[in-house]
Order: sequence, then structure tokens, then C-alpha cells
Amino acid sequence: MTVPDRVPHPPGPPDLTRHGDDTGATSVFEAVRAHRAADERESLSRSIILSELERLDRPLDESADLTHVTASGLVVGRRGVVLHRHRRLLRWLQPGGHVEEGELPPGAALRECVEETGLPVAHPASGPILAHLDVHAGARHHVHLDLRYLMWAPDLPPAPGPGESQEVAWFTWEAALEIADDALTGGLVSARRLARASTTGDPGRLVHEGEDP
Repeated sequence: MTVPDRVPHPPGPPDLTRHGDDTGATSVFEAVRAHRAADERESLSRSIILSELERLDRPLDESADLTHVTASGLVVGRRGVVLHRHRRLLRWLQPGGHVEEGELPPGAALRECVEETGLPVAHPASGPILAHLDVHAGARHHVHLDLRYLMWAPDLPPAPGPGESQEVAWFTWEAALEIADDALTGGLVSARRLARASTTGDPGRLVHEGEDP
């Protein structure tokens, strides 16, 4: 696991005098602080993200620092989970990317999922669910503080637009886990657990009207 060359320290609330009116950074901090990590890698990622959110003046801005927040979606449905083959990394990953100006991570994740899959992706009916966290190296020496949201898509074939990777597909959970790297495995496990919980009364109500998970 590639992480910034600094030791995480116990996080506290963001310094709002330093962040100014950046309520987006504050909302991200609170969401990450409330998130329960599922394994050792995610626990370390959570600590690093909280520490970096305290340090960074504009954590959602990729041009402000080599370390910044990114957003992605764990897109699930009746057929399993949607992954795309990254054109540069040549690995099967969840759709996602950088947060654009004026966006918050849930909106950025939704936009990226729609662009990269061509599917009518949606957050759960009750609102965005932060499903997983991961810190990993990105291109150009970037460090990505990736927030991964649980999302739903109907049983349709992916249709990515021009300029996007055309290798996008539904995978069964078993097939997805077979090709996943360490940065994705934990996210798939969490997404599967949450998708299963949606059929047993989960308040997030991942399943939309007339659909099965």
C-alpha cells in the first residue's frame, strides 16, 4: 500500500478558521470520521484521510496538492458489480475520478460512474452511502484519498461514451474478487455486504422500485 511519507496523528475536528467556508471539506471529514473500517488496510486509510483533511487547505482540489480526495462508485445490481478496465493501468477497477469545482464527492462519484459506464446509475433511495475508503498512489505522483460510494444500476448493458474505456462489464461477485487487486478487494466485500443488507430492511434502501439487488 502506497501512502504519503508522513505518520498519521490522532485526528480532531477540522480547523474551520483555516479552511474558511469550505463546508465541503467539513462534510467529508465528518463522513469519514463516522465510517467504520472493515479491515486493517481500510483502517489505516481512514486514519490517513482524516489526518490529510486536517492538513490540506483545499482537499477536494486536485491542483492544490499532490494529495487530494477522489470519489468512486461501487455500482451494484441484480447481475453483481460493474467494473471497467482502466486504459492506462490496464486493471479492472470501479469507476471514479477527481472531484471537479463546485462538486462534493457523492456528486463527483455519480458523474464519473455515469460517464464511465453509460448506465443510469443512482445513489440509494435514502441518499449517498459511504461504503469504503482507500489511499493509493495515482498518476503523476498523486496520492488519492478515495471515497467509495455504494450505487445501483439497472440490468442493462454498459454503454460508455467516446473517450472512455470501452471495456466495461458486469461481473459476478466471485469473478470480480478473482481479478481485484488489494485496493479493490475490500471495497467489493463491503459493497456486497451492503447490497445483501438492502434485501433485509436496510434503511439505505439500495434497491429501487421494481428491482432486485
